[in-house]
Amino acid sequence: HGKMVERAGPGGEGDVIDHFSGKAVSGYLNHFSKAFENYKTDYLRGFFNDSYEVDDASGQADWTDDLFYEFYVRRGYDLRNHLPALFQKDEPDKNKRVLSDYRQTISDLLLERFTATWTSWAHRQGKTTRNQAHGSPGNILDLYAASDIPETEGSEITRFRFASSAANVTGKPLVSCEAATWLNEHFLSSLSDVKKVLDLFFLSGINHVLYHGTCFSPENEPWPGFLFYAATEFTPSNPLWNDFSQLNNYVARVQSFLQKGWPDNEIIIYYPVFDRFAEYGRGMLEHFDALSPAFNDTRFKDATEMMIRKGYAFDYISDLQLSNTEAYNGLLETEGNSYRTLIVPQCKYIPLETFWQILNLAKEGAYIIFYGEMPENVSGFANLDERNEVFSRLRESIKFTNSGNIMRATFGEGTILLGNDLDALLSYARIRREAMTDYGIMFTRRGNDSGTTYFVSNQGEKQYDGWLPLSVNASTTAFFNPCNGQFGTAKTRSDKTGKTEVYLRLAPGETMIIDAYNRNIAGKPYLFYDKLSPGIEIKGSWKIEFTSGGPVLPSPAQTDRLVSWTLLGGEDVKNFSGTAVYSIRFERPSGKADGWLLNLGRVCESARVSLNGEEIAVLIGPDFTLMIDRKKLKAENLLEIKVSNLMANRIAWMDRNNIEWKKFYNVNMAARMKQNSRNGVFDASSWEPRESGLLGPVTLTPVKIMK
Repeated sequence: HGKMVERAGPGGEGDVIDHFSGKAVSGYLNHFSKAFENYKTDYLRGFFNDSYEVDDASGQADWTDDLFYEFYVRRGYDLRNHLPALFQKDEPDKNKRVLSDYRQTISDLLLERFTATWTSWAHRQGKTTRNQAHGSPGNILDLYAASDIPETEGSEITRFRFASSAANVTGKPLVSCEAATWLNEHFLSSLSDVKKVLDLFFLSGINHVLYHGTCFSPENEPWPGFLFYAATEFTPSNPLWNDFSQLNNYVARVQSFLQKGWPDNEIIIYYPVFDRFAEYGRGMLEHFDALSPAFNDTRFKDATEMMIRKGYAFDYISDLQLSNTEAYNGLLETEGNSYRTLIVPQCKYIPLETFWQILNLAKEGAYIIFYGEMPENVSGFANLDERNEVFSRLRESIKFTNSGNIMRATFGEGTILLGNDLDALLSYARIRREAMTDYGIMFTRRGNDSGTTYFVSNQGEKQYDGWLPLSVNASTTAFFNPCNGQFGTAKTRSDKTGKTEVYLRLAPGETMIIDAYNRNIAGKPYLFYDKLSPGIEIKGSWKIEFTSGGPVLPSPAQTDRLVSWTLLGGEDVKNFSGTAVYSIRFERPSGKADGWLLNLGRVCESARVSLNGEEIAVLIGPDFTLMIDRKKLKAENLLEIKVSNLMANRIAWMDRNNIEWKKFYNVNMAARMKQNSRNGVFDASSWEPRESGLLGPVTLTPVKIMK
């Protein structure tokens, strides 16, 4: 089909394989089997597929040698007799149905011949598979689920949930992310920026972070060494490497909670992929990558966005995954989890088998919600009249009665609801929601033998200070702060319905782990502090010593006013990327306090804080405050703050001086933004020096323990 291997290593160049061909895939995997047969590979965990990425191939990679045969076997008719409809030259409804059958066949072949075959091959070697299914011309929920560790990427929660849903529905304990590959322009992403996007992953149920910005570089390679072509660089040449461990500590703490127990989501929502299969769009195939603009103004997109906004915990589910779902004791039991209700958003096309299965689940005691209208038609072209007749009889077998703005039907042992107000439908079905989202606090929720674990994040612009509602009845609750490792029992109370509320303060961008226990536990309380008076700025003469970085170390400086070090005078500070130590001596403020809140003000970009020779914190932002125990302050104190900036200023200096650093075998560094491109390659020569260092003001505020 014309697609060449992207960014191949030496010896790996050539045509991309035909993913729909069992012969091609087996031949490809056999090459690796032979390559590995004389080597001990016990240390390898598994194999990784970095997304499909054949969507820009000539002809869209829309053919395989036995396609007509496979189509006939799977769809029940000969595609060769209906090629005008496939190419949208027949009657409109037939065009859609034949196209849908063709795309379903492609999806089946990709799932069975590539993803499942590759995973089986890896399992025979005792290895796992990690797969990025997005971008594939098929139902990505099934493609994610066919690997051991589904992996997502990007910056949108609705996108991330395809990978986490596939893991949750099919019982995969790990779901991973390609983290922070493309955030800002090259060299402009701080550790704080990375943390923000990692929090979105965690809120989506991702529990296994993998960085895709780390490259091997020979030790003797001149700065900046070998770099990844994407926009985030986690390498020792980056000044932020000094404080990268703090971000990793944060990730490890969060993952230690999110990898235990099971996802506590009560809703599954049907993914109406057959509506997309039937729409021609820009070509023969559609490559699915979460909620594309094609889903705009659909009930499916409306439902997902509303449930995130209103605090309902849900997963997507595919037709294949629904076929493996059973109803038991009023719950929907998938391969890997239990749910309380299924939402079927309004769609035009649905497989007859799927619709039958949905009604059968209701008959066996499940709660089913049709959001909007009932599905209109069966999908596909074969035996259309017969299948439509069965579909119509099934629809007519549901006898709704009006209950306000909700239509309700008893169906066997279960209940079917129909309506346009999804919030009201979920409330009627007694699906709990987390009201914390009303205050800008987002969450992911997991169950475990001890109770329920929440990861919560303040995604709003204001500090949250008050009683945070939880949807559980807990005997005891505890806080675990993943940023600094502090923990303790939380203050709790019950609302009028018996649900638990915890007292919490959470700054914008701040996160917290909340464990809600189903038994009483003992422990020291988690402490919050009240300010006793306004903050006191630490004033005086700040010494600045540049300790590592380049292109040259600027001379030491001294200032009474904190500003970006690029404004200290001379070209050396403007071009410098690296680390500087700010130090100042100050007297302990007068007055009694339980502690002192140290606020560094603005920091560009990360800071290590030492007091009287002892390192007391590493801060990566967005919050640059820390609590100092009153016993640590002496009459005379030495405060040292080691600040690291971005690579940007030094890279810009290199580009201005035409110093070659872009060394790539078969792809050079493309700019993310067109204003940073010259001759098709990234160029920073026009950049002004970016603010760097400690900008302050640095303040101390006396505080007391909140009672």
